[in-house]
Amino acid sequence: MNPNVECLRERIDAIDAQLIELLNLRAGISLELGRHKRRAGLEIRDAQREEQILARARALNRGPLDPDAVERLFRAILAESCRAQSKEAQPGHGETGHSESAHARSRRAMRRSGMGRMQCL
Repeated sequence: MNPNVECLRERIDAIDAQLIELLNLRAGISLELGRHKRRAGLEIRDAQREEQILARARALNRGPLDPDAVERLFRAILAESCRAQSKEAQPGHGETGHSESAHARSRRAMRRSGMGRMQCL
């Protein structure tokens, strides 16, 4: 195999690992958000907030990904967040068991990344 190809593939593999960690970090925070929404009696889906997220993602995109590609990726992320929040809200999926381990993994990832110091105001 060409050494340049191998090197580039290794770089992609490393980025993929970071993406997985960040997506799981985001998912853990999303699950926590879902718990707060349920306690406050709020709906899981917030169309206005989703549109804000999509607009922000498009605005942050500097390429080479096409803005429509970025939006499709973020729509998939939002759909998975909603699915996970809905699943956790079902009987037997409360704040214990699997969701707790996802939350614990999220907190560890936040500490490793330095994001654990971020506070909501």
